Amino acid sequence: MKKRSLLSLLVLLAFAPLFAQLQTGENFAVVSTNSGKVRGYAHNAIYTYKGIPYAEAKRFEAPQKPKPWSDVRSSLTYGPVAPLMTPTTSVQDESEFVFHHDWGYASEDCLRLNIWTPGINDGKKRPVLFWIHGGGYVAGSSQELPSYDGENLAKKGDVVVVSINHRLNILGFLDLSAYGDQFKNSANLSVLDMVAALEWVRDNISNFGGDANNVTIFGQSGGGAKVNTLMMTPTAKGLFSKAINQSGAFLRDMLTKAETQRIGAAVLKNLGLQPNQVDSIQKIPFATLSEAGMKALRTVGEEMKAEGKNLGMFGLSWGPSMDGSFLPYQFSDPKAVALYKDVPLMIGTVKNEFMASLMSGMPNATAEQVDEYINKQQKDKASAYKAAVKKAYPNDTKPSDLMDVDAIFRPGAVAQAKAKASIAGGAPVYAYLFSWQSPVLDGKYKAVHCMELPFVFNNIARCEEMTGGTKEAYALADKVSQAWINFAKNGNPNHPGLPQWDKYTVEKGATMFFDNKCSIGFHHDADLLELLAK
Repeated sequence: MKKRSLLSLLVLLAFAPLFAQLQTGENFAVVSTNSGKVRGYAHNAIYTYKGIPYAEAKRFEAPQKPKPWSDVRSSLTYGPVAPLMTPTTSVQDESEFVFHHDWGYASEDCLRLNIWTPGINDGKKRPVLFWIHGGGYVAGSSQELPSYDGENLAKKGDVVVVSINHRLNILGFLDLSAYGDQFKNSANLSVLDMVAALEWVRDNISNFGGDANNVTIFGQSGGGAKVNTLMMTPTAKGLFSKAINQSGAFLRDMLTKAETQRIGAAVLKNLGLQPNQVDSIQKIPFATLSEAGMKALRTVGEEMKAEGKNLGMFGLSWGPSMDGSFLPYQFSDPKAVALYKDVPLMIGTVKNEFMASLMSGMPNATAEQVDEYINKQQKDKASAYKAAVKKAYPNDTKPSDLMDVDAIFRPGAVAQAKAKASIAGGAPVYAYLFSWQSPVLDGKYKAVHCMELPFVFNNIARCEEMTGGTKEAYALADKVSQAWINFAKNGNPNHPGLPQWDKYTVEKGATMFFDNKCSIGFHHDADLLELLAK
């Protein structure tokens, strides 16, 4: 063998671990936490840890620190997910192809988190992006969609990505506070879980190369709503410094303590339990508990409607409530907004969200069919509605575009941006609208709910069924993910790949349009939003 060949071989062998796509081992990637050591793996030079317990809890009781362990805990696979009220037994073929869910395995012992980081035990202080999954307050998990994988985002931005599972539905929100001190916070246990996860990050993330003083909470759909909830939770103050709400702003008030206790009483009645038997609820099979909970929601919901209560389009469901202490204010209360006065906020939606053409089974609707649908939905406002949509989106060409513009999430996002921007001396707000249209299945899914997620996490390759994996998708993902990274680093999403993105003001309403050509709009849909508010 020639000297040069031998030297080249030795160099390759010496540096092989640096180039290895996957690295594992009994003593590899071991990190200490307050509860014990954990062992992960590295993939593409990103250290990965899955299923780490951040807390534990008895059913309907507050989370506690996890019991310590003595051996090194293997943390190579995702942990259990929160049980669903109705287990998934079948899926729709086409939409499942697009979204590609991972349903995981369910357990009530689901308080777990996952970490992706470029470095461990290195003394560096990287920004932390703390992801909260969607699914409303009743479903979902940290592994539910392939877009949630944090490896590419961590690698691209030299940041630490954390995602969590927490209690949902009846386990996270059944109010039993009327029946004993041990249940005093049961109405908002899901939120307490998230606070416990943030406290874990505060206490442990430095060993994973993260900066506990630079944490950005971000979430989409129900996860965005949870971001809002955390921002107005007094005990969460100081556990994060920035926030991103993706398609999760609602104009609806939370339930009050009197209303949630009413639901709790209905659940006990459905289970045949007297108040002095409440402790036995902790041993009832989840399926039985779930059925009693759904029945209680239907019964109380019908009663509240009869009493004149507006429950919105989704009806009565599980979620956080204004209990007067842990969550003292409604979302729209100026006192709630003041709680996150100093927190930079990025907020936005996708253009089409819950597309009417999909929901009504008319993805290829003709102009006549669209007119018929809009006339039925908007009645005497139909002509004004169509004119307002055309004014807001003058470049739309498909007839169904008129019926597919989101009217659920964007009004809340704009209202919240205005409320935040109105606070004198407050931290900035940046608004966006993701308008890029997916080419998958002949463009049928447009910018549907969740479409921005592969772009935020820079996961186009993992989500080709949703994005098409086109060169345009990769180019836009580079811009979107960099905006999220920059915002996490310094509270400003601007970077050279985007036009100048001014902070949102009530007067200008600057909004970044994420598309093949990114642009800035200014109150582009003001007429439409005004019409929808009537």
